[in-house]
Amino acid sequence: MPKTPIAVIGAGAIGRTHIDRIVRSDSLQLAAIADPTDAGKALAQSLNVPWFADHHSMLDRTQPRGAVVATPNSMHISMAVDCLECGVAALVEKPVADTVAEAQVLVDAQSRTGVPVLVGHHRRHNPINRRARDILQSGQLGRVVTANVMATFLKPDPYFNVAWRREKGGGPILINLIHEIDMLRFLLGEIASIQALSSNAVRSFAVEDTAAAVVRFENGALGTLVLSDTATSPWIWDFCAGEQDQYPRQEVQSHFIAGTHGSLSLPDLSMWSYRGERSWHAEITLEKTFVHKADPYTWQLEHFGALIEGRVEPLCSALDGLRTLQATLAVSEAAATGQTVEVNKP
Repeated sequence: MPKTPIAVIGAGAIGRTHIDRIVRSDSLQLAAIADPTDAGKALAQSLNVPWFADHHSMLDRTQPRGAVVATPNSMHISMAVDCLECGVAALVEKPVADTVAEAQVLVDAQSRTGVPVLVGHHRRHNPINRRARDILQSGQLGRVVTANVMATFLKPDPYFNVAWRREKGGGPILINLIHEIDMLRFLLGEIASIQALSSNAVRSFAVEDTAAAVVRFENGALGTLVLSDTATSPWIWDFCAGEQDQYPRQEVQSHFIAGTHGSLSLPDLSMWSYRGERSWHAEITLEKTFVHKADPYTWQLEHFGALIEGRVEPLCSALDGLRTLQATLAVSEAAATGQTVEVNKP
């Protein structure tokens, strides 16, 4: 069976992550790289694939079935829509756009063209989260009442030598917390409202370095999220889930979900429940589930290939990307205004 040709637009860090997985895939083939930099050109030459300085030339001169859009956020929508108009499916990196209005343009374009779109919230493809959602949907926890998320870690000083990381939109809410928001939506459903606080007291940049949020889900559950990129701490998914080798693996947990009949911690998939009397005076039982470790970026690309072939529905659609962006931006709005922000569906 011939491999599905996939192009990559943008050969920065995340673009190279996708390129690496495509090159090693048994079902996908790297069709082209579109990137204006000398480094992008050199990479394409080293892999013996066509190189283009811009995505228009790539779309005109090659015929990929799909394209990964891994450019800066502000370019996501225009490039993805160009792909769709050419009949090329798009895997758009997160955040899907800078604004909800821009994200809606992609939702409308996908609906108009009928060409598949997948938004790159890769944690949805991690088998740990797939199993966690199965447990939640099975009802083993009863009615979910709370969720608690820790995302506390330390970015080194040189990280901020890039100017945009010190300016609006470059803080950890949009860069890091968006992963937690999407993961909670994937596991627990839609978010109804958000309250939040933020601080830049440590670095004094124009963007936050620390934030805390309380979310109310449409099902009535409440969640708390604590975020800081200036904390000496191991409590973040990236450290304990083992998704990327660039981070040292830590044997801690970062997410906790509690229901009326049981609770679940992640990423270790430990479930606590009462086998007999349900009371805080009774013995409580620990049960652990072990899943095979898998690279979510590889699974995401394989899912993208299946989506192109029409064999699956998108695990993270354009609309999902919009709703996650909307909820994440609501955290910043709630922190800035001191008001509860209602997260309305588009």
